[in-house]
Amino acid sequence: MAKSVRGRSINLALSYRGRQALKAIGLENQIVSQGIPMRARMIHSLSGKKSAIPYGTKSQYILSISRENLNKDLLNAVEKYPNVKMHFGHRLLKCSPEEGMITVLGSDLIPKDVTCDLIVGCDGAYSTVRSHLMKKPRFDYSQQYIPHGYMELTIPPKNGGFAMEPNYLHIWPRNTFMMIALPNTNKSFTCTLFMPFEEFEKLRTSSQVLDFFYKYFPDSVPLIGEQALEQDFFLLPAQAMISVKCSSFHFKSHCVLMGDAAHAIVPFFGQGMNAGFEDCLVFDELMDKFNNDLNLCLPEFSRFRIPDDHAISDLSMYNYIEMRAHVNSPWFIFRKNMERFLHAIMPSTFIPLYTMVTFSRIRYHEAVLRWHWQQKVINKGVFFFGTLIAISSTFLLIRSMSPRPLDYLQRPWNWVTNFRNTGHVSLQTPWSY
Repeated sequence: MAKSVRGRSINLALSYRGRQALKAIGLENQIVSQGIPMRARMIHSLSGKKSAIPYGTKSQYILSISRENLNKDLLNAVEKYPNVKMHFGHRLLKCSPEEGMITVLGSDLIPKDVTCDLIVGCDGAYSTVRSHLMKKPRFDYSQQYIPHGYMELTIPPKNGGFAMEPNYLHIWPRNTFMMIALPNTNKSFTCTLFMPFEEFEKLRTSSQVLDFFYKYFPDSVPLIGEQALEQDFFLLPAQAMISVKCSSFHFKSHCVLMGDAAHAIVPFFGQGMNAGFEDCLVFDELMDKFNNDLNLCLPEFSRFRIPDDHAISDLSMYNYIEMRAHVNSPWFIFRKNMERFLHAIMPSTFIPLYTMVTFSRIRYHEAVLRWHWQQKVINKGVFFFGTLIAISSTFLLIRSMSPRPLDYLQRPWNWVTNFRNTGHVSLQTPWSY
């Protein structure tokens, strides 16, 4: 499995929403124990300087999780249920929700029809189940390939330990592109280079790749190794990233979409897996609420989740700009510090966007609305204090220039009186004294 996903997978970041879903099935402690806490972003500047930007409070962190190990643990857990039967090596050929039937093709290459009460489409961004629902009336669908691709690289262990600080998500932001690195339990880092496809296409030779990395990521070259960099860069071409939105997520009481099949998102907020796990948790909560009545549960699932999953899709697009460009800005750092300060003194009133998304189960679309309101409050506050500082500075400047500051209030009247008496005006400035 490790070889099959190499070069095509982006490390998983497990946060609160995903952990709550795992907790509901008794797997949270097992999965968390295999993860590596990441408490902050570690920003690598072009000069080699490193600076940390905390994700939240000291007790808040996200977990770097192995995709391979997570898949194994989930499959092992499923096998323990006597009413579950797993089939590997099968491909879905056809989905007929009205008839409650799917057609699959196994290793014997003979199509087989399977009937079921509920079809749950969790078959990824290029979902076959969704493609059949798209033929139904009033089913909306859109997809967008972003102009950036990604490529996986590796920083191996150094002297039996981590080559960099392990409890951080390392970022090399370069405005139009970036590289990130997440720690693994074997002391290595999985690096992912995100860059416009046209930039990838310019790097055709080993020397061009090395020149590019020495120019934009100089501190990473000794960590990756020149030979490994030259080899891994050309192992696979840059992979595409797609964002998918659709509505609704269900068809009558026969079929429902979850995870990437319903809302594939770009990976820049680390919420793809967490949003998919939360789909399962919400569905389970609704099944309890409606006593397993699919006629009530499925429409409510669509109504409840669509605005949230569309919101996290948009936030993921936004966060790419933040990660590759904004984190370099002093203004961004200032606002982040201000958000943390306001959250510290008003924890229930002011909650940073990242905290709402990553460390709570506040609905995604509600987090966006609240974030916009908070941004308005901050902007108005900055404008007010900026204006106050400007007025105060002007007053102090005038006061320092004149020994009699109140003269400025008296002079207009003196000018009028002088004009009446003499017929002309004499304007005196502070430096006339």
